[in-house]
Amino acid sequence: MRSVWSGNLAFGLVSIPVKLGSAVSSHKISFRQVHLADQGRVRYQKTCELDEEVLTASDIGRAYETPDEQLVEISDADLRSLPLPTAKTIEVSGFVDMASVDGMQLDTPYFLAPASPAANKPYVLMREALARADKAAVGKFAMRNSEHLALIRAHDDVLLLQTLRWPDELNSPAEAAPKGSVKISDSELKLADTLISALGEADLSSYHDEYAQAVEALVTAKLEGGELPATEREGPGQVVDLMAALRASVEQAKGERGEDDGHASVTELKAPRGSGARKTAAGKKAAAKKGTAAKKSASGSKAGSTSTSGSASGSKSGAGARKTAGTAKKTAAKAPAKKTAASRRKAG
Repeated sequence: MRSVWSGNLAFGLVSIPVKLGSAVSSHKISFRQVHLADQGRVRYQKTCELDEEVLTASDIGRAYETPDEQLVEISDADLRSLPLPTAKTIEVSGFVDMASVDGMQLDTPYFLAPASPAANKPYVLMREALARADKAAVGKFAMRNSEHLALIRAHDDVLLLQTLRWPDELNSPAEAAPKGSVKISDSELKLADTLISALGEADLSSYHDEYAQAVEALVTAKLEGGELPATEREGPGQVVDLMAALRASVEQAKGERGEDDGHASVTELKAPRGSGARKTAAGKKAAAKKGTAAKKSASGSKAGSTSTSGSASGSKSGAGARKTAGTAKKTAAKAPAKKTAASRRKAG
């Protein structure tokens, strides 16, 4: 572990030699600025604003600017000689429950490690004491020309130090809060609760940086002269109303977890992030269309059945009418024949 600070962790009269190392790393994509005409890298030169002389690192010092714009030069030696106990010591001044710490205050995490074998025992003692009490220690220390408020807690087999933002650095959330009165009905709240339950617990270890992967794929394609990755874009959906959106979201979440109850919704929602989620949303939409088509087909079939039975009745009626007409015709034809025969017998 590369050390970024070393000193002592003071726990009452117990002093533990420790060193600080970064607990996180970044895979953030960085780009170079280049001259478009010839791909040359863009360099920045530090110049003096008075004589425009180009300066090297040895020519540059630091100064504090006062409110009236006076510059007071401050050297590294001046900073090292500051009468601050926190320059080389993290003095534990109290303890808090982790649940009481505002998440907005949490800043950068560091591993706190014993600086020598002799520090192992007091280090483990403090780690175990914090774990048993379920508390975090609070203290201050100076690093990189700033004093930091710190939270120290047990984390697996180590002590984790997390810097905190000072209370007066936290902005009020009032400006971000919705303006005016917003009423939420019990049914809306219940549906929201159902959606939370349907989506289930998030597994943070399963998340990864898709942007970084996409940029790497793009760079590889450009280097190899291959086809550039295609972009899939879907237009935003239109939410009919909050209740319909919540119901559709619950159905979608249940479907993704294999708990679909077979009821499809035609409410259009914004497509979830990720290709897998888009495919699921597309499948849901197709299922909804299929269900609608099935209902229409069923209605059509029912109507067709009614029409057919009507036709059948018509056919039966027509057949009956034709049969009656035929019988009447035959009867009418037989009647003159009988009359003629009777006349012949009289004449004879």
